[in-house]
Amino acid sequence: MANVYYQISMQLVFAVKNRDALIKPDFRDTLHKYIGGILKNQKHKPLAINSMPDHIHIFFGMHPCDLPALVRDLKSDTSLYINENKLSKHKFNWQKGYGAFSYSMSHRDNVIKYVQNQQEHHKKTTFKEEYYNFLKKFEVEYNEKYLFDFF
Repeated sequence: MANVYYQISMQLVFAVKNRDALIKPDFRDTLHKYIGGILKNQKHKPLAINSMPDHIHIFFGMHPCDLPALVRDLKSDTSLYINENKLSKHKFNWQKGYGAFSYSMSHRDNVIKYVQNQQEHHKKTTFKEEYYNFLKKFEVEYNEKYLFDFF
């Protein structure tokens, strides 16, 4: 059997249910490490994970997999972790849906910096503007009806 080689860099973006600002600074780093552990356990390579109170960016080297199943696992495992450990005063859930955007190796460093600098970025740009920019940049056809709830 021939060897299999791949290089897939993927950024996932998804939001807290109802866009509630539930990702608090006191457990943000713990959440990022937990997500990194999930990725590593499924043979992926975490490159940059960062969140705002109402959404998260996860950039990783992806091992070929069923992407919807990975996102399902990330969302369900982290929601369970946050709720069981009472990290949030409110019940925590992620919104339905996600954005998945792939990058070439030559863009990796820029995407890592972009994800790491979310707090600065969002001083100038809303999540809604950011997400629409991703859809436009990656030429993703979409139906407004099925986008995140942007309040």
